[in-house]
Amino acid sequence: MFAAFLLAISTVALLQFALFYWRAILSGVAAQPVSARVLDSAGVAGGQLTARDFAVLVELHGLTAALDPSIGGLKLVRAYHQAIRALDALFGRLFPEVGFWSERECATCARYAAVQIDRRLQANLSLAASLRSC
Repeated sequence: MFAAFLLAISTVALLQFALFYWRAILSGVAAQPVSARVLDSAGVAGGQLTARDFAVLVELHGLTAALDPSIGGLKLVRAYHQAIRALDALFGRLFPEVGFWSERECATCARYAAVQIDRRLQANLSLAASLRSC
């Protein structure tokens, strides 16, 4: 009985650590600057990404070619965004703090998507330049 309880606590702690680690990586990538060409392509007004821009950025990410396989996709971020939106739909009216938190988190997801688009474009331009130099 004690071993099962210890295993359950360890598993929960490991999952919590993994979630916090992934969230730190997401925030770190989202903190990087986004080029003006990505913001213009997404039609972002004033250069400030908001939670509403996520859908447009996901579509734009799908349109950019992934010539470098090391640059990741948006599957986990899309799932996280949907989970945040679901939490906002459930608890946003009861607790306004949840609404503010979900807006910040979804804006972080939008910034992450914009940085990923920018990385793809940079990798594609570098690859094209290296092909021209051969």
